[in-house]
Amino acid sequence: MPELINQKILVLRAPALRATRDPFDGPGARGLETSPENIAERAVGMTVETDGNPSSSTINALQSDPTVLGFAPAMPMKLIEPLDADAAPAAAATWGVQAVGADTSPFTGAGVTVAVLDTGIDADHPAFAGVNLVTRDFTGAGSAEDDNGHGTHCAGTIFGRDLNGQRIGVARGVQKALIGRVLGGPNGGSSDTLATAMLWAADNGAHVISMSLGMDFPGWVDELVNVNGLSIPAATSIALEGYRANVRLFEQLANLLNARASVAQTTIVIAAAGNESKRTGNPAYEINVAPPAAAYGITSVAALADGGGGLTVAPFSNTMATVAGPGVGVFSAWLNGGTKTISGTSMATPHVAGVAALWAERLLAQGPLSPVLLQAKLIASGTFKPLRNGTDPSDVGAGLVQAPSHAN
Repeated sequence: MPELINQKILVLRAPALRATRDPFDGPGARGLETSPENIAERAVGMTVETDGNPSSSTINALQSDPTVLGFAPAMPMKLIEPLDADAAPAAAATWGVQAVGADTSPFTGAGVTVAVLDTGIDADHPAFAGVNLVTRDFTGAGSAEDDNGHGTHCAGTIFGRDLNGQRIGVARGVQKALIGRVLGGPNGGSSDTLATAMLWAADNGAHVISMSLGMDFPGWVDELVNVNGLSIPAATSIALEGYRANVRLFEQLANLLNARASVAQTTIVIAAAGNESKRTGNPAYEINVAPPAAAYGITSVAALADGGGGLTVAPFSNTMATVAGPGVGVFSAWLNGGTKTISGTSMATPHVAGVAALWAERLLAQGPLSPVLLQAKLIASGTFKPLRNGTDPSDVGAGLVQAPSHAN
C-alpha cells in the first residue's frame, strides 16, 4: 500500500484461532482449532481499529499478524442520492408496502431489532412514536439527529407508524431500532466508521442492518489527485486497489457476522445496489452493484418502478443485485415531522429490510434464528410475477421480495 498524505487504514481484527496438536501431523506440528464454536467465539471478539498514517513497517506487521483478518484504506462514503419524484396518490398503504405484501401479512416485525446506518433520524417524528430508538453518532456531529432527511425516510419505510391514516412502514410492529449516523457531520463518512457502526449494531442486538450508502470511488480519485498530487492514472490505480481491499474486508465482516450467530443473535446486512446506471441515456449503460453492497454475504437491492404492464427496473438502478424492492415514487417520513416522495435504490433497500424483519419474526417463533435461513427465506421469497415480461434476472436477482403469509 503506498504511503499517502493523511491515509488512514481500517483493520479488522479477531482473536487468533487456538493452536491444536494432531498426532498424525508429526513432531512439532501445529494445527488450528476450526470448530464452529471456536470460529463463532472468534467472530464475537472481532474489532475494527484504525491507524491514522501507517508506515511500511506497520503494514508489513499487519500482513503477518494472525489476529488480523484484513485491512484496507479508509475510503470515503457517500449518500446514494435519491431522485425527486411526483407525489403518489393517497391510499391506505403506500404502493411499496402493498407490492411486497406487507399489508396482508400477519407479521409486523414484533420482537425484531432493526439497525439503520444512514444520516440519522428525526427522532421526534410522529412516524416513530413509541419506538425505542437507540442512537449513536459516528461522524463527529455530536448526535444522530438527521439534518438531511435521507435516514428518516429510510427508517420510515422500514418501521414507521401510519401517518394521517396511511401506512408507510413495512414492519410497523418493530419496537426497537438502532440508528447509527454514519454520513454527514464534520468528519463526513468513511469505510472505517461504517465498519465500526456495523459491529456496534450487531453488538446491540440488530437482526437486520439496513444501509443505503456507497463508497465514493470518484471522490477518492479526486482527493488523491488534488491533495496528494498524483497523476490521474496513478490515482485511479491506487483507488482501485483500495476499492478491492475494502470489498474483501466487508466480505470478511459479513461472513463473521454470520458465524457469530451460534453464540449471539443473527444479523444480516442489506444494502443499496447504487444509482449510477443510465439505462435510458445516450449512450445507455449499466453499472454493477457498488460497494459495500458488492461484498459477498451482503444482500444487495435493486429498485423497481410501478407502471402499466408490470413493474420495471428503475433506469438508475445498478445491475447484478441479489433482490429487488419498490424504489420509485416512495412516500415516507421526512424532516421536521414532514413527508416526502423520492426515488432510488436507497428507497428500495428499506422495503427489503422491512420484509427481512417480518421473516425474522416468523422464524423466531419457530426456534433459534439462523442467518443462513433468514437470508435464504428472504431471497427465496422473490418473485417475477409482478414484473414486466422480459425483465432481465441479472437486474433484479431473485425478484421482488415478498412478506411472509400464513401460507408460506
